[in-house]
Amino acid sequence: MEAPTASPRLPRLPLAKEAAEAELKPPRPYDWKSCCETWSVAFSPDGTWFAWSQGHCVVKLIPWPLEGIELHYKASERRSYCVKAEARGRGPAKEKTLDCGQIVWGLAFSPWLPPHPSKPFSRAAAAPCLVLATGLNDGHIKVWEVQTGRLLFNLSGHQGVVRDLSFAPGESRSILVSASRDKTLRVWDLSQNGKQLQVLSGHVQWVYCCCISPDCHMLCSAAGEKSALLWSMETYTLLRKLEGHQGCVVSCDFSPDSALLATASYDTSVILWDPCTGEQLRALCHLPLPSVVDHGRDFHASCLRSVCFSPEGLYLATVADDRLLRIWALELGNPVAFAPVKNGLCSTYFPRGGIIATGTRDGHVQFWTAPQALSSLKHLCRKAIRCVLTTYQVLALPIPKKVKEFLTYRTSGC
Repeated sequence: MEAPTASPRLPRLPLAKEAAEAELKPPRPYDWKSCCETWSVAFSPDGTWFAWSQGHCVVKLIPWPLEGIELHYKASERRSYCVKAEARGRGPAKEKTLDCGQIVWGLAFSPWLPPHPSKPFSRAAAAPCLVLATGLNDGHIKVWEVQTGRLLFNLSGHQGVVRDLSFAPGESRSILVSASRDKTLRVWDLSQNGKQLQVLSGHVQWVYCCCISPDCHMLCSAAGEKSALLWSMETYTLLRKLEGHQGCVVSCDFSPDSALLATASYDTSVILWDPCTGEQLRALCHLPLPSVVDHGRDFHASCLRSVCFSPEGLYLATVADDRLLRIWALELGNPVAFAPVKNGLCSTYFPRGGIIATGTRDGHVQFWTAPQALSSLKHLCRKAIRCVLTTYQVLALPIPKKVKEFLTYRTSGC
């Protein structure tokens, strides 16, 4: 199979504030009328690999960065990045093709510590292994070793399409949550040979997405309903139901400090929630921009497809059926940049920021340079505090009301 081609810059829109750095296209020949969608794209947590559900049951694993893409780091960050890239294996990393045998809907990376072969219950001597989980059309989840392309686990249990996957961060990184069209979420533990720990039932429609909070306390799930569900990652019980959307909720993401939750809906809006209290903080409405894009007769502005936070938590990216990628500044509550994404389905940020990848219905992936800003000292302090304190704990502090409002994202500008 020939390698995907990377083409340099795409034409800018009149209002676009970033240009596509590169585009990946599936090789021909393929039946372009079916099964070619890129339902999911993902960067590895260390930023050294990119995974792309290319359509037609194939996943591409590509060493990052792509040739021709410029990444801007400090000298110390660049050295660290290069060391990690060289440590991926013996010799330079090579692009891999994973034939999953079924249409691939969900992707998720995680550094995993396999049990030591001579000491099954000891993980201290084991070397970390980067794995990629793939959610398939037949309800199975295949987990692959990235460096070798070897299949490690084939998890079964779901009775429908596995639409999304999310690994727990930190010390719980062997825990995997899957969301399915069988209306359930399932919790798996790779450290126990892929054992199924729990089945979460509560949705009445297909489950579209799932997301574990960075502090590993909560799980959010969204289905073809006008609400999202929040679950405890400690007890695997339902915490609360978030109601406020007027259309189906299709995507969700937590902020890096776990203090905010964004949900995207077919009602053209993104709602920012306080996941600790369930309070709706603000809504971001997607207004059509007819002067920017000629949508044609098949235009449906009502559909949002994806939402994700930037790594530093200052921006939010959304993909909608109006053929635009929008970058929102949380401080302003308005989009600050646009880019043309036709038939967009998914999006994700590069772990260090500055790059957004978008996947489309025709199997293409585009990479966009995204706005970046130096985090203010106030934001860094808030982020550090909210990584360890809940909203209720902040409100109990003997500090001025305005400081509490800032720390809990209740000021007019975040």
